Amino acid sequence: MMDIHEILKKLPHRYPLLLVDRVLEIEKGKRIQAIKNVSINEPYFVGHFPHRPVMPGVLMLEAMAQAATLLALDSNGTVLDENTVVYFAGIDNARFKRVVEPGDQLLLDVTLDRAKAGIYKFTGKVMVGEELACEAQLICTMRRIEA
Repeated sequence: MMDIHEILKKLPHRYPLLLVDRVLEIEKGKRIQAIKNVSINEPYFVGHFPHRPVMPGVLMLEAMAQAATLLALDSNGTVLDENTVVYFAGIDNARFKRVVEPGDQLLLDVTLDRAKAGIYKFTGKVMVGEELACEAQLICTMRRIEA
């Protein structure tokens, strides 16, 4: 439903921190499914860990947050500009269930639970095939900043 070119138009993130490669499906105001392809060329694998490359859990949370941002933007018709930012406001009940390694493809499945006054609460899961790799509740806020 959304390729990398569309994602780059919507999110301010760029390599190496852009963690959404494709959006498969968006249900406006409800849910998004996106993918992140995990490659051995990712810069964090050099140090995490050189003898056994593992994707850091915090980056799985960030990937879910980026997918959540795409859902929020689509849901309310907002276009990010240099004066609009989306921040983490909280992460609850984060659990890591499976190691993510080079060659894995992450399915990011994020549901919008609540949106009010610029505060968004999401429930997210990261799947590798049929296996749950990570789950969490994410709270994000969208704010205007003055340059």
